[in-house]
Amino acid sequence: MLTIYNSLTRQKEKFQPIEPGQVRMYVCGITVYDYCHIGHARMILVFDMIVRYLRHRGYRVNYVRNITDIDDKIINRARDNGEPFEQLTARFIQAMNEDFSALNVLAPDHEPRATDHIEQIIAMIARLFENGYAYRAENGDVFYDVSEFADYGKLSGKHIDELRVGIRVDVQEAKTDPVDFVLWKAAKPDEPAWDSPWGRGRPGWHIECSAMSTHCLGADFDIHGGGQDLCFPHHENEIAQSRGAGSRTFANLWIHNGFVRVDDEKMSKSLGNFFTIREVMARYLPEVIRFFILSSHYRSPLNYSDSHLDEARAGLTRLYTSLRDIDPGAGEPDGDYQARFEQAMDDDFNSRAAITVLHELAGEINRLADKSSARAADLARTLLQLGDILGILQLTPAEFLRAGPGADGISDAAITRLIAQRAQAKAAKDYAAADRLRAQLSEHDIILEDGPEGTTWRRDN
Repeated sequence: MLTIYNSLTRQKEKFQPIEPGQVRMYVCGITVYDYCHIGHARMILVFDMIVRYLRHRGYRVNYVRNITDIDDKIINRARDNGEPFEQLTARFIQAMNEDFSALNVLAPDHEPRATDHIEQIIAMIARLFENGYAYRAENGDVFYDVSEFADYGKLSGKHIDELRVGIRVDVQEAKTDPVDFVLWKAAKPDEPAWDSPWGRGRPGWHIECSAMSTHCLGADFDIHGGGQDLCFPHHENEIAQSRGAGSRTFANLWIHNGFVRVDDEKMSKSLGNFFTIREVMARYLPEVIRFFILSSHYRSPLNYSDSHLDEARAGLTRLYTSLRDIDPGAGEPDGDYQARFEQAMDDDFNSRAAITVLHELAGEINRLADKSSARAADLARTLLQLGDILGILQLTPAEFLRAGPGADGISDAAITRLIAQRAQAKAAKDYAAADRLRAQLSEHDIILEDGPEGTTWRRDN
């Protein structure tokens, strides 16, 4: 039985979808005004892993992940660049898709954009007016009246009276209460705007997700997810809006992945420890990044550092190395290892424990004396199939072990030539020359392994 930690109830619960066998899931996606960073990578890979496992377990998953393509950051960045906001968002959506594709992230079933759902946003705000949850302020902005929603703060554990203390209200805002939040922003000069019953303007950030999620999945659905940083105020406000507009429960279960820290410090541009996905991929293979992120439980803090990525690279290398010289084509999956893997994943998607099972599986493969045996084929096939559930082990062993970011510029042909020269030196008993050639290759992070059938090589990628 699959159990999932529900952020709303703060406990693990047996997963029971609204419709048996079907899962409707919404995840808050990217605000596209810059390149995606390693924090985005964690969130995207966590929910990609969850979708993959739900489908492995036989669920028909309708996975919706939105794109926020209009908000203050987008408008300000486009203004600074002197370009239309549509041009800015198109460029970074393309970059986002390139990064996610490299990380082997499955495309969502639906990827709604806020600017394509203005009609649904306006309709939801109108329902909030009808139900007594919205008001129009003197400056033309439309706000949600938090005092009208009794359950406000249930997700985050925050109390309204505590939130009021210390809240700074912008002089341009005209809220009735400091804790109220904006639903519709009145148009300002030279900003994108749409017509509405309350005048020209644009949606607030929180209402976008409420409108898009319920439009794609219905008023009530199974899972809502996102990073822990979104729990408050974004997800708290989504609940208030959606239930105020007519949802009964909105999302039954809330999943939040943990924060990313860099060398035990909060990731921040001001601290100079802020890394984009493509910056990291310039030094590490995308699959190494994926393996690193999934090697920790999704709810735990993730400490990003070169040393931890190096450990992940070594761990993934051990898995690939165990698969060398084995033909898994005729193998049959090992039920015991699969059961242990599923037991780990059924416990709140514990990918860390599941990867431990993969390492144990690789260890048994390595202990086999005959790599051509039926047992070797069975274990290799099992390792590949279980790895595929996590989106790893997608290359052949030779492709992975010889792959690398390529920053050193040494080609496969050059490596082969140097290995041949080393073999000639050894044949001539010129061991000093052979050692120099090995050292030359080692400077390029090329590892040689001598065996009865000759020398093989791999990159220390």
